[in-house]
Parts: sequence; structure tokens; C-alpha cells
Amino acid sequence: MIIAALSSLSVLLAIWAIYSFLGYRTHKREWKRQAETIYGTPNKRKSYFVVLGDKFDRSPLASKMHEKLQQANVSLTPSEFYGMLILGGVTIAILSNTMFSITMPLNIIIAAAFVVISYYSLFAIRKNKYQQRFEGQLSEVCRLLGNSTRAGMTINQGVELVAHEVAHPAGTEFKRLANELRLGVDFEKALVSFQKRVPSRDFKLFIATLLIQKRAGGNLHAILDEMAHTLEERKVLNQTIKTMTAEQRFISYILPSLPIFLILVMNTIVDDFLKPITTVPGAIISIMFIIGTILTFYLVRKVTNIRV
Repeated sequence: MIIAALSSLSVLLAIWAIYSFLGYRTHKREWKRQAETIYGTPNKRKSYFVVLGDKFDRSPLASKMHEKLQQANVSLTPSEFYGMLILGGVTIAILSNTMFSITMPLNIIIAAAFVVISYYSLFAIRKNKYQQRFEGQLSEVCRLLGNSTRAGMTINQGVELVAHEVAHPAGTEFKRLANELRLGVDFEKALVSFQKRVPSRDFKLFIATLLIQKRAGGNLHAILDEMAHTLEERKVLNQTIKTMTAEQRFISYILPSLPIFLILVMNTIVDDFLKPITTVPGAIISIMFIIGTILTFYLVRKVTNIRV
């Protein structure tokens, strides 16, 4: 039991360390951006691994992964993401051997399965997170554009205002739109290209409103204010649904991990507890167990995924 308690504590500390590192990394990137804006970018030597990672990030193999990470709203480059997967797999293989007495090649198989499941689970859980975060900022965008048109600004000036006032990801996308408009791109073409980058139902309505006003005129600020009010009410409703289904969503994480943790603890207490897995009946039962665990996670997540 002491080993099991220490194992649980080490897992919690590892999760806390990863969370703290990601938070520190975000703050460090922001500090670096502010320092470069004030003092400029210094020329400094990069390590071999950083240069190799930059080359990989610019390759065609990393372009699709970059899009997937952006849609999942994960602030990592493809090289960093693959590096974390490899490091996590090696860590799982070592810990399963040292802490739970799982020998090769079973610990390598478990580590590989953990990496594959983590990869697909991340993108399944955080599917369209970038789009959802953008939709959450759309009411603020409508409010700012409505206020700018009420103050006598043009739509292009309103886009500039949104680009400076709204945070990422909406601010980043509107900065790109503002840059395209400054370069002389037609307003309608720029909006159509913007809509392709963010395939959202609410954003399509927003784009259609701007295009109709650009062609036919009308009381744009009143329409945008009404749209902002509707989007804010929908945001409150979505937050209420998330609060009501929070318990079920946490259960979907606990159910798959609890039996795996119990199996590892029993393997520590009982010698050769996992040895029957190497037999044909044990392998069949293990496959059925993995399929049932994944199916349980999928069904619970499907029930709690309520769209408004």
C-alpha cells in the first residue's frame, strides 16, 4: 500500500509539474514578446535540437500537425508535441519497469499503447477547441464593431480596433484580416478567406451580416448589438450545461484510469500478476478490456456533449 500511495503521489506531482511548466512557458513567451518589442531581437546561438526542431516545423510533414494542434488550441509546435510524446513513452516504460516490476517487452508495449491512446484522446477531447474559443469571443467582437460603427468609424477601422483589443485567437485572426485589407485585398474576398479558416455556424452569420451591410447598407450597429446579446445568452447557457455535466465528464476520465491503476498495484503486490497476459486467453481478455474501456469513455463523453 505504501508503494501504491507513493505511486499516486508521484503521478499527481508529475501532473502538477507539467501544468506549472506549461503556465511558465506561456508567461515566458509573453515576456519575451514584450522584451523583443522594446529592445529588439538579439542574435543568439541556438542549440542543435532547437535548430533541428525548427527545420522539422518548416517541413511539409509538420504542416498538417500544426493545423491539428491549432484546431485543438494546443500552444505547442509539432516538434515539441512529438518530443513530449516520445519523452512520455520512455518515462512510462521506465516507471512501469522500476515501480511496477513490468519487464520487457511488456513495458514497451504498454508505453507504446499509452502514447497512441494519448495522441488520439487529446485530439478527440479537444476537437475544435480553437473554433469554440473563437466563438466564445464573437460576442465581444460584435460589441466592439457595433460601438465603432456607432462612433462613426468604417468597417475597416472597426476591424483594426478588434485586432488590437481582442485577445487570441480572435485578435490574431482579425490582425491577419486587417493586414490583408491594408495590402489592398478586396473586402469580400478577405472575409470569404477568413470564413474558410474558421468554419463556424455563428461566424458564417456574422460574415453574412457584414457582407449584406457592405452591399446594401443598413443599421449595422443595432444588428451587431442584437447578435452580441444573443451570443452572450448562448454562452451563459453553454456554461450552465458544462457545470451540470461536470461530474459525468470527470467520471469519463476516472473510469478508464482506475482499473489500470488497480492492475498495476496488484502487479506490485502479487508476483507475476500480469504473466497470464502473455498467453492467448490473457491477450484476448486484455484486448476486450481495452475495447470496453475506450467504449465506456466514448459513450460517457457522448452523453455529456450537449450542443446548443
